[in-house]
Amino acid sequence: MRKTSLALAVAASTLGLSQVAFADFIGDSKASLTMRNFYFDQNTVNTTNNNGEASEWGQGFILNYQSGFTEGTVGFGVDAVGMLGVRLDGGGRATKTGRDRTPGALFPLESDGSAVDEFSKGGLTGKVRFSKTEARVGTLMPKLPILTSNDGRLLPQMFEGGMITSNEIDNLTLTAGQIEHAVGRASSNSTGLAVDGGRQASNKFYFGGGDWKINKDLTAQYYYANLEDYYKQHFAGLGHNLALGEGSLKTDLRYFRTTSDGKNGSAAGRAGGYSANTTFGDGTGEIDNNTWSAAFTYTLHSHAIMLGYQRVSEDSNFIQLNQGSLVNDSLANEGAGGSSVYLLTDRLAHSFTRAGERTTFGQYTYDFAGLGVPGLKASVAYLKGTNVQLSNGTQAKEWERDVALDYVFQDGAMKGLGLGWRYGVLRGNAATDVDQNRLIVSYTLPLM
Repeated sequence: MRKTSLALAVAASTLGLSQVAFADFIGDSKASLTMRNFYFDQNTVNTTNNNGEASEWGQGFILNYQSGFTEGTVGFGVDAVGMLGVRLDGGGRATKTGRDRTPGALFPLESDGSAVDEFSKGGLTGKVRFSKTEARVGTLMPKLPILTSNDGRLLPQMFEGGMITSNEIDNLTLTAGQIEHAVGRASSNSTGLAVDGGRQASNKFYFGGGDWKINKDLTAQYYYANLEDYYKQHFAGLGHNLALGEGSLKTDLRYFRTTSDGKNGSAAGRAGGYSANTTFGDGTGEIDNNTWSAAFTYTLHSHAIMLGYQRVSEDSNFIQLNQGSLVNDSLANEGAGGSSVYLLTDRLAHSFTRAGERTTFGQYTYDFAGLGVPGLKASVAYLKGTNVQLSNGTQAKEWERDVALDYVFQDGAMKGLGLGWRYGVLRGNAATDVDQNRLIVSYTLPLM
């Protein structure tokens, strides 16, 4: 890959520097090994022969290395990540019926439809720093409003491209870059880029934007993104913290404006595979969407209560990168599906992003440190979506209930060991009803 070659070039040039320049490169290096044991169970309620059900258990290993920067006006460095997923149970053949479970939730599939015994992936990132500006080329896992790496399974999703982040102006962070490929959370290989419903790959995703910390309590954001031949997207966000007595109120406002680009804007282009989802909205597959949300979280001591509302316009679904529908890429069905969107409704079983959907949501979180059990947290959330517009002219609705329980050992021999349980229920007539359980045990071991 071109980006990987550039990353290797940066790494090679770094290794050729003098011992003095090399000092900070080694001295500031960090390495860690994250071990994640993940059990995933999904029951589908209203499908023939339990289609879509899954039950898999695996062990993941994520080795991360981050170098420092060489000395001098321009500093060079390199980061590396290696991942391994090992199947412990589950993953029978996808063609079986009855109570046998469909594989593919945590692992890539073999040619016969069964889950692989193990899979691996990795990446190298070359980095250059000048003043307060850093450029990175190679493997990226961004967390931006217009592009968010998904980490909801055994191993995280990765992207390949380049990105520049600058903090030259006080209280202003500027970011720009280009992504060319994605490596799915249950895949060893990279694919092109697309959206939900898109069958043809694009290899040019451009983005740029910034975060402006106006004062210690107020932050404004603006980002622009363009996936060639699919969509253009503008994002504006505002976050504010207000002290209220002994507690605080956090306001989170988000707005996305997404329109078609290139081939998605023509009937011929959409017929050729550059279409978005046609089940919802006007049924044309042309991207034309406004999505806004407002959420308010009041925190008092150990309690946090969030209430929010989100509205998606009626012509098409909310859109961000999603490789799950690609058919022109031989690797597209190897676990490339699964993506995250920068919305507070992106939950365990569903994201509530269908055309016309109006979602009211709430969440209550409790930190048991207030009862003398630091490290233990619990939350319950409920989301109700109505007014979903189907392309046949009818409407649908859905709701989801989620429960989460997490505990991290604070001291002793097991300090840092994390235990997590996630339980979600999705019901409605917009899609398949789902009951989902996830059990996660994780631990990060510092190596240097």
